[in-house]
Amino acid sequence: MIEAAPVAIPAPAGPLAGLLLRPPGARWLYVLGHGAGAGMRHVFMEDVAQALAARQVATLRWEMAARTAGKGRPDRAPVVVAEVRAACAAARAIAADGGLRLCAGGKSMGGRMTSTAQAEAAEPGVEALIFLGFPLHPAKQPAITRAAHLADVAVPMLFVQGTRDALAEPALLRPVVAGLGARATLHEIDGADHGFAVPKRTGRTGADVIAEIADTVATWLAGR
Repeated sequence: MIEAAPVAIPAPAGPLAGLLLRPPGARWLYVLGHGAGAGMRHVFMEDVAQALAARQVATLRWEMAARTAGKGRPDRAPVVVAEVRAACAAARAIAADGGLRLCAGGKSMGGRMTSTAQAEAAEPGVEALIFLGFPLHPAKQPAITRAAHLADVAVPMLFVQGTRDALAEPALLRPVVAGLGARATLHEIDGADHGFAVPKRTGRTGADVIAEIADTVATWLAGR
């Protein structure tokens, strides 16, 4: 296990908390945002970062200011989009110092706010987006309106999704990804929910799922 280094990320409303995990030999730095319900130190975020590090992918986890402040709800989208841009700017400085290529995205809301930022104005140096559970719609409210902005994202996108994700029904997400053409790839994890938990009857463990996520991300980046 590699120890993550704390990073203070400059932002207009005050520094954001960050954690940099940079393994030897890394070629990519993944700017990794968390979901609406948990921060950058959540076990899923830590496990994914460590698994990616084992595959020579560096990560810069960053935390939304509302989460750090202990607020019960995330800030409005424009505030979080500005935080995405601050995290990407910090990542650019880190990448420039070490010859790393940049990708961005994250878990659930962190990924969606990253794609929103990229659709509005492309972040310099960000070559790809990676979503770990893209939240296509609220639970029990199937729709595809949250995906409309993805048509304005020009860089390649990887969607890693569970087939039991209540926030992205596969029957809705699959045609959305297909409609984005060659720049979008969908990898489905059989039986996984929005948090990437799988039923015991599958015989798979949480570690198995994390390994599949990390393998998928690392292999996809290697092909870029």
